[in-house]
Amino acid sequence: MAKQHYQENLNRIVEYIHQHLDSKIDIAHLAELSHFSPFHFHRITRALLGEPIGAYITRIRIETAAKMIRYSDNSIEDIAYSVGFETPSSLSKAFKNHFGISPSAHRNKKEIIIKKQNTMKTTLNIKKPKILDLEDQKCLYYTMHGAYDQLDYSKAWEKLWVEIKAQQLFTKGIRHIGLPYDDPKLTEPNKIRYDACLTIHKDAKPSGDVGVKALKGGKFAVFLYQGSYQYFAQVYDYMFNEWLINTDYELRDAPCREKYISDARRVAEEKLKTEFYLPIK
Repeated sequence: MAKQHYQENLNRIVEYIHQHLDSKIDIAHLAELSHFSPFHFHRITRALLGEPIGAYITRIRIETAAKMIRYSDNSIEDIAYSVGFETPSSLSKAFKNHFGISPSAHRNKKEIIIKKQNTMKTTLNIKKPKILDLEDQKCLYYTMHGAYDQLDYSKAWEKLWVEIKAQQLFTKGIRHIGLPYDDPKLTEPNKIRYDACLTIHKDAKPSGDVGVKALKGGKFAVFLYQGSYQYFAQVYDYMFNEWLINTDYELRDAPCREKYISDARRVAEEKLKTEFYLPIK
């Protein structure tokens, strides 16, 4: 099962984290160690760990500190440095945020502390996936850079439709496709890349910042989701956490894609339909 393969790779990076708590842990280096696709590193690790990799590292540091405070005579200052905090005050702040008690109070009271988990979940209207083999598809595309929630998507679609008209490319079956290449937890916001694409059925020429390329085909798990775009992160969590790791499929080294079925200008937010394409093999 693919889950076993993913787990073996995860074990490698978890072991590295636990052996290097006293030093800076570079997420990009963990991605290399994992041998996971760079497109999907954060989502796979989140699926297996049950939390983002950065949150896992922070939690392990805090919980290790809690054990040392409780069971050793080392100073809180020395403990802070030994688990990777730059200053004792940064440990104190993180410790109190996590446990609701200061490190010194924990040492003095010697009480067992338990982090309360947020159990609130969003109910998603999402269908079980169809497994499809897609052919290459020509498209016009416009590339944008920046945090996904800050991009001007309407500008992108407007540019593309102007070019459709200018080159007389209009036919039935033109689709709005989004390619979110980068993981915002790994890539700096100003370097995140997103391609807005319109599929086409005629030959086209690039024009300024509007390009022409082929959307590569292959096998995809296709999920139909109905609801607000603000819950896309939860949709990805579902695809990776609850579906992928419990199948025999593995991820291909290719970006996910999103097909926007509804016109957000005319359809109520809760009725928007989007297809998510997970590249598998």
